[in-house]
Amino acid sequence: MIGSAPGVCSVRQTKKWAAIGLAAVLLAGCDRGSHPGQVGQLAPVFALNDGLTSVDMSGLHGRVVVLNFWATWCGPCIQELPSLTALQEALPQVKVVAVSADEDATVYQNYLMKHPIHLLSVRDAAQKSNGLYGSYRFPETYVIDKTGVVRRKFVGAQNWTSPEIVSYLRKLAA
Repeated sequence: MIGSAPGVCSVRQTKKWAAIGLAAVLLAGCDRGSHPGQVGQLAPVFALNDGLTSVDMSGLHGRVVVLNFWATWCGPCIQELPSLTALQEALPQVKVVAVSADEDATVYQNYLMKHPIHLLSVRDAAQKSNGLYGSYRFPETYVIDKTGVVRRKFVGAQNWTSPEIVSYLRKLAA
């Protein structure tokens, strides 16, 4: 067996460290933060009007709001919408607001015609509202309490009818 000079890695060691380094980079790229900066802070306020629907977040002060950023081209978003609709129906004291990032108004409107959702959905083609929250990968959802403070951030599709989430929102809305 031939020895190696001190400080020189073998091919096997190099591959091992390269794999560890790559894994660390990939995992860090997926981390959107376990405690996002918005949690515990006042929620950014915005008003939108897409020509069909409008929302003014300042008008929802005093209510618990579930603010969801989504798009019709986002598979997990589409999977999540039925449970958001069910949540809105089960907890009318909580206001679910779904903001679509779709640029194409026709695609957005056609989707809503084919798949009616019974909650407030408005399109923000400029993506200014989700930009205020730093959300550019969908779906991302924020729970805002009655005083306008962000209490939770959910990354990825959720089952909004799960007992844990429903219980949490009921307590927050009480």
